[in-house]
Amino acid sequence: MKATGVVRRIDDLGRIVIPKEIRRTMRIREGDPLEIFTDKDGGVVFKKYSLMGGLSDFAGQMCDTLAKLSGLTAVIVDRDNVLSVTGAPRRDLAERPISEELEKLMENRQLYVRQRGEAQLAVCRDNEKYHITVCAPILSGGDVLGAVLFVAEDDQTVGETETKMIQTAAGFLSRHMEE
Repeated sequence: MKATGVVRRIDDLGRIVIPKEIRRTMRIREGDPLEIFTDKDGGVVFKKYSLMGGLSDFAGQMCDTLAKLSGLTAVIVDRDNVLSVTGAPRRDLAERPISEELEKLMENRQLYVRQRGEAQLAVCRDNEKYHITVCAPILSGGDVLGAVLFVAEDDQTVGETETKMIQTAAGFLSRHMEE
């Protein structure tokens, strides 16, 4: 663990305020679930909880299937990180934080399909080599949990079939998460 030097008191209801700087750095938003751990030394650790995190094996299988059917690179993300990637880009994208552009696309809660000549939107914050060609958000109970996307290195765009594939996969994951 890394010390922050910040000390906070617990109020009479057992609450503690996480400083704004830490929330911003760790991308913790209002309403985000936090998992609480304790260690043998009496420490308490708060960790962002991802509902999608438990689906990594399933997400990997879905990405593989989408890639085989389309010939494109499929990616599944939660609200913060890349969960699953197919093919060679796995080394560059897996478990990396998503870009602000992708975060905004998900928050719009709508399908995004890149048109030829349109600006390229990066998948990850620290890697602009791969960009989004199509993106569909995964919604559950009105909340955005993540997204399913096809990505490319070049000026590639996708057709209606690939767009429908991504929408179907996102819809399937949305229903799966609601159960």
